[in-house]
Amino acid sequence: MRISNAFLIVGVFCSLCVATTAQSPTDATPAQAAPAPTPAQPAPSAPPTPATLLQPALDQVQQTVSALKMEKWKRGTVRDEAGDRVPAILRDLHTTLPPLLDTANASPDSISKMLPVTRNVAALYDVLLSVADAARISATAEESTRLDQALVNLEHARLALDDRLQVSVAALEKQEADLRTTLQAREAAKCPAAPPPVTPVCPAHAPARRAKKASKPPATPPKPSTPPATSTPKAQN
Repeated sequence: MRISNAFLIVGVFCSLCVATTAQSPTDATPAQAAPAPTPAQPAPSAPPTPATLLQPALDQVQQTVSALKMEKWKRGTVRDEAGDRVPAILRDLHTTLPPLLDTANASPDSISKMLPVTRNVAALYDVLLSVADAARISATAEESTRLDQALVNLEHARLALDDRLQVSVAALEKQEADLRTTLQAREAAKCPAAPPPVTPVCPAHAPARRAKKASKPPATPPKPSTPPATSTPKAQN
Protein backbone atom coordinates (compact mmCIF):
# COMPACT_ATOMS: atom_id res chain seq x y z
CA MET A 1 0.00 0.00 0.00
CA ARG A 2 2.75 2.39 0.84
CA ILE A 3 4.51 1.49 -2.38
CA SER A 4 1.39 2.24 -4.44
CA ASN A 5 0.97 5.61 -2.69
CA ALA A 6 4.57 6.42 -3.48
CA PHE A 7 4.01 5.59 -7.16
CA LEU A 8 0.90 7.74 -7.13
CA ILE A 9 2.78 10.72 -5.71
CA VAL A 10 5.59 10.33 -8.25
CA GLY A 11 3.06 10.14 -11.08
CA VAL A 12 1.29 13.32 -9.99
CA PHE A 13 4.62 15.12 -9.67
CA CYS A 14 5.67 14.07 -13.16
CA SER A 15 2.32 15.22 -14.57
CA LEU A 16 2.79 18.66 -13.02
CA CYS A 17 6.29 18.93 -14.50
CA VAL A 18 5.03 18.01 -17.98
CA ALA A 19 2.19 20.56 -17.75
CA THR A 20 4.56 23.30 -16.62
CA THR A 21 6.96 22.52 -19.46
CA ALA A 22 4.13 22.60 -21.99
CA GLN A 23 2.89 25.98 -20.78
CA SER A 24 6.28 27.70 -20.66
CA PRO A 25 6.52 28.50 -24.42
CA THR A 26 3.02 29.97 -24.33
CA ASP A 27 3.79 32.17 -21.34
CA ALA A 28 7.05 33.41 -22.83
CA THR A 29 7.10 37.01 -24.02
CA PRO A 30 6.54 37.10 -27.77
CA ALA A 31 9.27 38.65 -29.92
CA GLN A 32 8.76 42.31 -30.74
CA ALA A 33 7.37 42.78 -34.23
CA ALA A 34 9.43 44.76 -36.71
CA PRO A 35 8.10 48.29 -37.32
CA ALA A 36 6.08 48.72 -40.47
CA PRO A 37 7.90 50.58 -43.26
CA THR A 38 7.00 54.26 -43.61
CA PRO A 39 4.98 54.83 -46.76
CA ALA A 40 6.69 56.99 -49.35
CA GLN A 41 5.48 60.55 -49.63
CA PRO A 42 3.50 61.12 -52.84
CA ALA A 43 5.09 63.43 -55.36
CA PRO A 44 3.48 66.89 -55.58
CA SER A 45 0.99 67.04 -58.41
CA ALA A 46 1.51 69.47 -61.26
CA PRO A 47 -0.70 72.57 -61.33
CA PRO A 48 -3.78 72.23 -63.55
CA THR A 49 -3.59 73.48 -67.11
CA PRO A 50 -5.77 76.36 -68.33
CA ALA A 51 -7.95 73.96 -70.31
CA THR A 52 -8.56 71.83 -67.22
CA LEU A 53 -9.78 74.89 -65.34
CA LEU A 54 -11.87 76.44 -68.11
CA GLN A 55 -13.18 73.69 -70.36
CA PRO A 56 -16.13 72.49 -68.20
CA ALA A 57 -17.46 76.03 -67.83
CA LEU A 58 -16.88 76.82 -71.52
CA ASP A 59 -18.77 73.68 -72.55
CA GLN A 60 -21.70 74.69 -70.34
CA VAL A 61 -21.73 78.20 -71.83
CA GLN A 62 -21.73 76.78 -75.35
CA GLN A 63 -24.57 74.35 -74.65
CA THR A 64 -26.65 77.00 -72.87
CA VAL A 65 -26.23 79.69 -75.52
CA SER A 66 -26.78 77.25 -78.39
CA ALA A 67 -30.08 76.11 -76.83
CA LEU A 68 -31.52 79.62 -76.55
CA LYS A 69 -34.75 80.17 -78.49
CA MET A 70 -34.47 83.86 -79.22
CA GLU A 71 -37.62 83.87 -81.34
CA LYS A 72 -39.69 83.24 -78.22
CA TRP A 73 -38.25 86.17 -76.32
CA LYS A 74 -40.22 89.36 -75.94
CA ARG A 75 -39.66 91.60 -78.90
CA GLY A 76 -37.73 94.79 -78.42
CA THR A 77 -34.27 96.28 -78.39
CA VAL A 78 -33.26 94.02 -75.49
CA ARG A 79 -33.87 90.90 -77.56
CA ASP A 80 -32.23 92.43 -80.62
CA GLU A 81 -29.05 93.34 -78.75
CA ALA A 82 -28.86 89.91 -77.12
CA GLY A 83 -29.43 88.30 -80.52
CA ASP A 84 -26.37 90.12 -81.87
CA ARG A 85 -24.19 89.00 -78.93
CA VAL A 86 -25.10 85.29 -79.06
CA PRO A 87 -23.33 84.67 -82.43
CA ALA A 88 -20.29 86.55 -81.12
CA ILE A 89 -20.14 84.25 -78.07
CA LEU A 90 -20.38 81.11 -80.20
CA ARG A 91 -17.78 82.42 -82.66
CA ASP A 92 -15.38 83.09 -79.80
CA LEU A 93 -15.93 79.62 -78.32
CA HIS A 94 -15.44 77.85 -81.67
CA THR A 95 -12.78 79.96 -83.39
CA THR A 96 -10.89 82.43 -81.20
CA LEU A 97 -10.46 80.75 -77.82
CA PRO A 98 -9.41 77.17 -78.78
CA PRO A 99 -5.99 78.10 -80.31
CA LEU A 100 -5.26 80.37 -77.37
CA LEU A 101 -5.99 77.50 -74.99
CA ASP A 102 -3.78 75.12 -76.98
CA THR A 103 -0.87 77.56 -76.81
CA ALA A 104 -1.35 78.10 -73.07
CA ASN A 105 -1.60 74.36 -72.40
CA ALA A 106 1.71 73.78 -74.22
CA SER A 107 3.43 76.26 -71.89
CA PRO A 108 1.30 76.48 -68.73
CA ASP A 109 4.03 78.31 -66.80
CA SER A 110 4.50 80.98 -69.47
CA ILE A 111 2.82 84.21 -68.45
CA SER A 112 2.90 85.60 -72.01
CA LYS A 113 0.96 82.53 -73.22
CA MET A 114 -1.67 82.69 -70.46
CA LEU A 115 -2.42 86.41 -70.57
CA PRO A 116 -4.31 86.23 -73.92
CA VAL A 117 -6.53 83.50 -72.45
CA THR A 118 -7.35 85.51 -69.35
CA ARG A 119 -8.20 88.60 -71.43
CA ASN A 120 -10.41 86.58 -73.77
CA VAL A 121 -12.27 84.88 -70.91
CA ALA A 122 -12.82 88.24 -69.20
CA ALA A 123 -14.33 89.69 -72.38
CA LEU A 124 -16.45 86.56 -72.86
CA TYR A 125 -17.78 86.92 -69.31
CA ASP A 126 -18.83 90.53 -69.95
CA VAL A 127 -20.72 89.61 -73.13
CA LEU A 128 -22.41 86.64 -71.45
CA LEU A 129 -23.39 88.88 -68.54
CA SER A 130 -25.21 91.24 -70.91
CA VAL A 131 -27.11 88.31 -72.47
CA ALA A 132 -28.04 87.00 -69.00
CA ASP A 133 -29.34 90.46 -68.03
CA ALA A 134 -31.42 90.58 -71.19
CA ALA A 135 -32.79 87.10 -70.51
CA ARG A 136 -34.14 88.23 -67.15
CA ILE A 137 -36.34 90.71 -69.04
CA SER A 138 -37.26 88.95 -72.26
CA ALA A 139 -36.59 85.20 -71.94
CA THR A 140 -38.39 82.48 -70.06
CA ALA A 141 -37.51 81.76 -66.44
CA GLU A 142 -35.94 78.45 -67.41
CA GLU A 143 -33.56 79.98 -69.94
CA SER A 144 -32.71 82.82 -67.59
CA THR A 145 -31.83 80.35 -64.82
CA ARG A 146 -29.59 78.34 -67.14
CA LEU A 147 -27.79 81.47 -68.29
CA ASP A 148 -27.24 82.60 -64.70
CA GLN A 149 -25.79 79.22 -63.76
CA ALA A 150 -23.47 79.22 -66.77
CA LEU A 151 -22.38 82.74 -65.83
CA VAL A 152 -21.58 81.70 -62.25
CA ASN A 153 -19.55 78.69 -63.38
CA LEU A 154 -17.61 80.79 -65.88
CA GLU A 155 -16.84 83.30 -63.13
CA HIS A 156 -15.48 80.54 -60.88
CA ALA A 157 -13.34 79.20 -63.72
CA ARG A 158 -12.03 82.69 -64.47
CA LEU A 159 -11.01 83.21 -60.85
CA ALA A 160 -9.29 79.81 -60.81
CA LEU A 161 -7.35 80.79 -63.91
CA ASP A 162 -6.30 84.05 -62.23
CA ASP A 163 -5.03 82.07 -59.24
CA ARG A 164 -3.13 79.76 -61.58
CA LEU A 165 -1.54 82.78 -63.24
CA GLN A 166 -0.54 84.17 -59.85
CA VAL A 167 1.18 80.87 -59.00
CA SER A 168 3.16 81.08 -62.25
CA VAL A 169 4.20 84.66 -61.46
CA ALA A 170 5.34 83.68 -57.95
CA ALA A 171 7.35 80.74 -59.32
CA LEU A 172 9.00 82.98 -61.92
CA GLU A 173 9.90 85.57 -59.29
CA LYS A 174 11.42 82.88 -57.05
CA GLN A 175 13.44 81.49 -59.96
CA GLU A 176 14.73 84.96 -60.76
CA ALA A 177 15.68 85.61 -57.12
CA ASP A 178 17.50 82.25 -56.86
CA LEU A 179 19.40 82.94 -60.08
CA ARG A 180 20.43 86.38 -58.85
CA THR A 181 21.63 84.91 -55.56
CA THR A 182 23.66 82.25 -57.38
CA LEU A 183 25.30 84.80 -59.66
CA GLN A 184 26.17 87.03 -56.73
CA ALA A 185 27.72 84.10 -54.87
CA ARG A 186 29.83 83.18 -57.92
CA GLU A 187 31.01 86.73 -58.37
CA ALA A 188 31.91 86.96 -54.69
CA ALA A 189 33.90 83.71 -54.89
CA LYS A 190 35.69 84.81 -58.06
CA CYS A 191 36.58 88.33 -56.94
CA PRO A 192 36.52 88.58 -53.18
CA ALA A 193 35.84 92.02 -51.91
CA ALA A 194 38.90 93.95 -50.72
CA PRO A 195 38.98 94.44 -46.99
CA PRO A 196 38.27 97.97 -45.88
CA PRO A 197 41.37 100.08 -45.22
CA VAL A 198 42.56 100.00 -41.67
CA THR A 199 42.51 103.40 -40.10
CA PRO A 200 45.66 103.91 -38.01
CA VAL A 201 44.90 104.54 -34.42
CA CYS A 202 46.90 107.48 -33.15
CA PRO A 203 47.71 107.55 -29.48
CA ALA A 204 45.86 110.15 -27.59
CA HIS A 205 47.97 113.21 -26.89
CA ALA A 206 48.55 113.95 -23.27
CA PRO A 207 47.31 117.35 -22.29
CA ALA A 208 50.05 119.92 -22.44
CA ARG A 209 51.32 120.82 -19.08
CA ARG A 210 51.65 124.40 -18.21
CA ALA A 211 55.26 125.49 -17.77
CA LYS A 212 56.03 126.44 -14.25
CA LYS A 213 57.07 129.97 -13.81
CA ALA A 214 60.68 130.29 -12.74
CA SER A 215 60.75 131.21 -9.12
CA LYS A 216 62.50 134.45 -8.57
CA PRO A 217 65.40 134.29 -6.14
CA PRO A 218 64.73 136.11 -2.93
CA ALA A 219 65.72 139.72 -3.14
CA THR A 220 68.97 140.42 -1.32
CA PRO A 221 68.72 143.39 0.93
CA PRO A 222 70.81 146.34 -0.27
CA LYS A 223 74.18 146.78 1.49
CA PRO A 224 74.41 149.86 3.67
CA SER A 225 76.42 152.53 1.94
CA THR A 226 79.75 153.41 3.71
CA PRO A 227 80.01 157.17 4.46
CA PRO A 228 83.05 158.81 2.93
CA ALA A 229 85.96 159.26 5.27
CA THR A 230 86.37 162.78 6.55
CA SER A 231 89.89 164.15 6.89
CA THR A 232 90.62 165.43 10.39
CA PRO A 233 92.48 168.79 10.31
CA LYS A 234 95.80 168.77 11.90
CA ALA A 235 96.25 170.90 15.02
CA GLN A 236 98.33 173.88 14.53
CA ASN A 237 101.25 174.43 16.79
